[in-house]
Amino acid sequence: MADLNGWIERDVASVWHGFTQMEAYAGNRPVIVERGEGRELIDVEGNRYFDAISSLWVTTLGHGVPELDQAVRDQLGRVAHSTLLGNGNRIVIELAEALAPKVPVDRPRFLFASDGAAAVEQAIKIAFQYWTNQGVTSKTTYLAFGGAYHGDTTGSLAIGDGGFGTDVFDPLRFPVLRTPSLGEPGAVDAAVAAIAEHADQLAAVVLEPLVQGAAGMALIPAVAAVAAAARQHGVLVIHDEVATGFGRTGTLFASEQCGVQPDLLVIGKGITGGYLPLAATVASQQVWEAFLGPDLSEKTFYHGHSYSGNALGCAVALRHLELLDEWDVLANVTERAEQLGRLLAERIEPLDGVAEVRRCGLMTGVELAPPADDLRWGRRVSAACVDRGVLIRPLGDVIVLMPPLTTTDDEIVRVIDALEAAIVEVTGG
Repeated sequence: MADLNGWIERDVASVWHGFTQMEAYAGNRPVIVERGEGRELIDVEGNRYFDAISSLWVTTLGHGVPELDQAVRDQLGRVAHSTLLGNGNRIVIELAEALAPKVPVDRPRFLFASDGAAAVEQAIKIAFQYWTNQGVTSKTTYLAFGGAYHGDTTGSLAIGDGGFGTDVFDPLRFPVLRTPSLGEPGAVDAAVAAIAEHADQLAAVVLEPLVQGAAGMALIPAVAAVAAAARQHGVLVIHDEVATGFGRTGTLFASEQCGVQPDLLVIGKGITGGYLPLAATVASQQVWEAFLGPDLSEKTFYHGHSYSGNALGCAVALRHLELLDEWDVLANVTERAEQLGRLLAERIEPLDGVAEVRRCGLMTGVELAPPADDLRWGRRVSAACVDRGVLIRPLGDVIVLMPPLTTTDDEIVRVIDALEAAIVEVTGG
């Protein structure tokens, strides 16, 4: 077996990594994972790393969960995949039935996709066609927010804000109405006013409830006022809970804490516990009914994916949903979130190199305060954490902590120990 350097060479020779400058990739000491156990990832040389970012926010219960492994094996004994375009699948139906009472959507219907961006794309197309199906042709744009990120497909990119290295695609973005991030002073009033003024043009308001994840874990207040304004003026509400869903904020969905039932809910990432790609656009009964009509009519939603509702993904998602209840995972999230908040306040916030700490549940952003001539503190602190056996990927100079929902108290201490030492090493204090 090749050593780490050998694997990196093979990686560079054949794989193109997203959001990664490949010319610099090898020099940034990537971890080459071979296997996972519990909440650790193990590289090709046997080194262990606590997965403090849940493998980009998807892993919930850990790696190699026997019950989830078995769910995949059981489904493999039936069928790995069958199309949902014009046909059904037993396990997909069972998953939708299990999700229905748990999602904050009125009498929900599930349109499955393979990832969050694709599900967001579905949502904005559904919102557009919802109005055209009723003869309303003026509602062709969306209200979105500063700092928003909704994915990398052309449509999801358009409703997201600039930055994240995506400005090169600005010519591809269609115009939207954008108001400041809801975390900024006066932003809620600005959004409410924009809805009232432009209601005749707006198909939907699109937002991430409670936390704008890719914006560096930017915290936003309860968004009930925005939803109320949308309802008052006949504008649909889309909640993108790809990042905040499945327990990350302390409730199964962040919308619950906002007291809002969106017209369209987008879920993904944690839906399978990090096992297989799966996402869904969840439509309310009101939205669903707007698409009903004669066979092959123009009211049909002509959109779908080859792997929509993949049977293996749905099987593991169903078992994952059961385990969240059986293991009382949300209770652990509450306990670990309190512990994490306490340790961040005691040991991380006082450090000179830290500008701000933002946290909701187990979603945490530690914003560093690098000098103007050094904008790589985030990368350097993360590398120093990796050296200490904690895997972290920054968002610029924001260190993201998003451990699995089953993380123990000792593992929280392990993360804080590594992060504190890494920040001191890089910043000098």
